[in-house]
Amino acid sequence: MNEYNTQTEPVSTWTPEGENVAPPTEDAVIAAIATVYDPEIPVNIFELGLIYAIEIEAGTVKVEMTLTAPACPSAQELPEAVRLAVGAIPGVTEVQVETVWDPPWDMSRMSDEARLAVNMF
Repeated sequence: MNEYNTQTEPVSTWTPEGENVAPPTEDAVIAAIATVYDPEIPVNIFELGLIYAIEIEAGTVKVEMTLTAPACPSAQELPEAVRLAVGAIPGVTEVQVETVWDPPWDMSRMSDEARLAVNMF
């Protein structure tokens, strides 16, 4: 496999240090996002259902996310925390985080683990 591969297989990218780094995987991006917690809820934002979409193209990762409410006090910090967490993954060269409001978040988006953690069964 080389950088001119036209197949849909991931292609490694060259870094200034001369090493080849594989592009990030969706699992790696999810794991990074899962390190970000809403400060008011003891559950990571992935389990809360705040992540609507993840798109990976070579080293660029695009994340669509929402917040639990438009007046969320963490509206500035959470997207930046996602950007920093995803940006620390080897192979990521750019991170774009977009906050969206449609569809609006509701508790049905929470995982069973998140509901259990906050006693919402």
